[in-house]
Amino acid sequence: MTGHPAVEPAYDARTVAVRAGRGHNDTALAPVLWSSSAFVADGFDHARQLAGDTTDPKFYGRNSNPTVADFEHAMAELEGAEASRAFASGMGAVSAVVLALCSAGDHIVAQSQLYSHTQVLLQAVCPRFGIDVSFVDGTVPGAFEAAVVPQKTTLVVAESPANPKLALVDLDLLGAIKGPVTVVDSTFATPIAQRPLEYGVDLVVHSATKAIAGHNDAILGVVSGSEELIAWIRGFAILAGATASPFDALNGLRGIRTLPIRVEQQTETATAVAAMLESHPAAKAVFYPGLESHPQYELAQRQLDLPGGLIAFDLAGGLEAAAGFIDRLRLVQRATSLGGPETLVTHPVTTTHAGLLPSELAAAGIEDGTVRISCGLEHEDDLIADLTQALAPFS
Repeated sequence: MTGHPAVEPAYDARTVAVRAGRGHNDTALAPVLWSSSAFVADGFDHARQLAGDTTDPKFYGRNSNPTVADFEHAMAELEGAEASRAFASGMGAVSAVVLALCSAGDHIVAQSQLYSHTQVLLQAVCPRFGIDVSFVDGTVPGAFEAAVVPQKTTLVVAESPANPKLALVDLDLLGAIKGPVTVVDSTFATPIAQRPLEYGVDLVVHSATKAIAGHNDAILGVVSGSEELIAWIRGFAILAGATASPFDALNGLRGIRTLPIRVEQQTETATAVAAMLESHPAAKAVFYPGLESHPQYELAQRQLDLPGGLIAFDLAGGLEAAAGFIDRLRLVQRATSLGGPETLVTHPVTTTHAGLLPSELAAAGIEDGTVRISCGLEHEDDLIADLTQALAPFS
């Protein structure tokens, strides 16, 4: 089930983003919404044929849908994958990968630097199904492979860059692991900055709700990989019913069209903001893969085409400083999402990672003063001015 080569895209990712996913457009330039939940068969034999084909987009909406299929095809092309499957959310995609590929008695290796709901799924839900999970420090070279139990480990789960402090996993080492299926949550990077399948990783997952859809108006997940693995996941997804809405898939397709230029602009802004924060006395540490001070800067240079629009930093004043800073912001908005046109600020301890124990937060390197910024499309001078005035009392 592992080691399938990625399909090489014919064009640069910027061209693919504009041209991919148009199989059901006819002559329309814009993505076409197929809102029907069911489709009429030509006759008895055709109906029987459709019932046995889980990939036909014109049978029943829980199986597939033309708009959703176009989104899946676009994502597969962007990732250089044989196939993709869309889901109703990023966690729908993560859950399907885990529960479709693992059974009672199996073992999963995952990193400790994870989105909190993924971590809760692994450490609280998986044991109820008899699935053992081991957590390792994903930044330590060889840690994943060392934790693999031959004939028992079925899945290796990584997230890179990781939420919220942008820790990186060496994808060359991950892709070289033999035996279990390897999967990377690449939400923060998007396929514009990183394509894990090119490193030999088996599956790549995104919360397409974030930068891929990119406008804060879709809840959407997607997993991409070999046709063999996606067929297995697709079968589970149809039974579980975590089906992507065609309305959200339409917004996902629209977002893909401008994804490269948005990521490029957000990266430019984040680079300027990170440099400002690094020089500000209120920030005791700044985490951004584009800074030379990032502990994995060399890996970022090798692995990421762009460092992206996400920044994390630790305020010296802890929780009190974080709360005061966030409340003083005027332009930057408070919301627990990322990748959209608006710059957003998040306090992980009380929002995205609120379900974790203090020991689990410590293992992930998340402090009371940790703040995450998702840079949007506003002018960088306006953002820096707002951030600077909000930080002023804590210098």
